[in-house]
Amino acid sequence: MAQDGAASDLTYYEAYHRAPPLRPPLVGLVHADVTIVGGGLAGLSAALQLAQGGYRVRLLEAGAVGSGASGRNGGQVLPGTAAAQRKLIGLIGPADARRVWDCSLEGVQLLHQRMQKYGIDCDWQHGHLHVADKPRHVAELLEWQRELHDDYGYMSTRLLGQEELAGVLGTRRYVHALYDSAAGHLDPLAYTRGLAAAADRAGAIIHEYSPALAHETQGTTSVSVRTAQGVVRSEHLLLAGNALLGAFAPALARKIVGVGTYMLATEPLGIERAQALIGNAASVSDMNWVLDYFRLSPDQRLLFGGRVTYTGLRPQAGARQLRARMLRVFPQLANVRVTHRWGGWLDITLNRAPHFGRLQPNVWFLQGFSGHGLALTGIAGALAAESISGSSERFDVFARIPQRDFPGGRWLRQPALALAMQWYRLRDLL
Repeated sequence: MAQDGAASDLTYYEAYHRAPPLRPPLVGLVHADVTIVGGGLAGLSAALQLAQGGYRVRLLEAGAVGSGASGRNGGQVLPGTAAAQRKLIGLIGPADARRVWDCSLEGVQLLHQRMQKYGIDCDWQHGHLHVADKPRHVAELLEWQRELHDDYGYMSTRLLGQEELAGVLGTRRYVHALYDSAAGHLDPLAYTRGLAAAADRAGAIIHEYSPALAHETQGTTSVSVRTAQGVVRSEHLLLAGNALLGAFAPALARKIVGVGTYMLATEPLGIERAQALIGNAASVSDMNWVLDYFRLSPDQRLLFGGRVTYTGLRPQAGARQLRARMLRVFPQLANVRVTHRWGGWLDITLNRAPHFGRLQPNVWFLQGFSGHGLALTGIAGALAAESISGSSERFDVFARIPQRDFPGGRWLRQPALALAMQWYRLRDLL
C-alpha cells in the first residue's frame, strides 16, 4: 500500500496557487458605513455589492482571505440548501420555500456572472452526480427528480441506472444517480480570492489577520467593532464568520455547532487513469448522512472528502480514515500516494436550513449553511447588502426560517450532537 507519511497538511488549493500579498491588519480608529466580520464568500459578496453601491466598507478577516471554509471545501456548486425543499415547506410554507429555491438558483447564476465579469479563473467544470449506494436511496432520487421537475420546473437533471452509471464512474459501489448538468465544481480558494480582489477594486477595504474581539452598539445608528490593534465605527454591522465567530456573538453560537470535516488529494493520476474514475469529469456526492464527495482536479488528481468529527481536527488521523473510505469507492487506488490532507470547520443548524437575520436593527448575520454554501453564500451576501441598503423583502424570507438552540448548552451540546450522530452513522450502514 502507498505510504502517505510525507503528505502535506496544506490544502491542495493552497499548494496549487501562489498566495497573493497579504492585506494590512486594522490599526487605529477608522470609520465606515458598514463593517463586515468574516472574509469568506458571504462577507466578500456583501462587501463587493455594498462597495459598488457607494458604501464605505471595512471587512475584518481573522486570518487570510479564504483560510476558512470558503477556501477549504470540496468545491461543489449546487442549487438548493442542505435542508430538503419539503422540509422548508414545513418550516415556512410552500410560497417562501419556493422563494428560497429561486434565490439558490440565482446564487449559482451570480457565481457565473462574477466569474465572467471579474475574470476569476477558478477551473469551472459543469456537472454533478448525486449517487445512491443502497436501494432505499433510489426511491429518494426518483421523488427528488419528480419534485424538481413538477413543482419547481427545474429540468436539468437526468436519472442514470446502474449500468449507465458504471460506464461513467470506475466503481460498482453505486446503484443509481441523478445527474445535474447545471451544477458543477470549481477551485473554491481561487474563486474566494478572485471575489476579494473584485471587492478591493470596488473600493471595499479588507483587513486580514484582524480577528474581531468585541462589538458594542450605540443606539440603532452606530456600532463599534474592536480588534487587537484597532476599532471600526460604522452605522451597520454584518456578521459572516459562521462557525469561526465563537464567543463574539453568543446568541448566534447557540443556533449552530461547528463540525470538523476532512479532504485529501492524491498524486496526479494521468488523464487516462483519472478519466477511468470519473468519465464525465463531474463532481460526485453520495446520499448518506456522513457523505463521501469527490471530483477530479485540473492536474488529474482525485480530491476526496468526507467523514466528520465533533471533538477536534487532526488531519493526519482524519486522512487515514478518509483514505479507507476512498478505497471502498475506488479500490484500484490502493497504490496511489496521498500528497495533501486537510480539515476544516463547517457550521450546521439543528434543521440544516440556513440561519439569517438581525441581532439588532443595524446588526445583520449570515450563518448555518450546513455544508451547502458555495453558491448560497454568494446570494446570501447579496441579500444582506440589499437589506442594509433598505430593501429587505428577500432577506426576510430567510429570516423567517425558525431556528432552535442546540440542546446541551455551551459545554454539552457537542457531546450530545456526537451521540446523536451515531444513530445517523448506523442508518448509513443499513
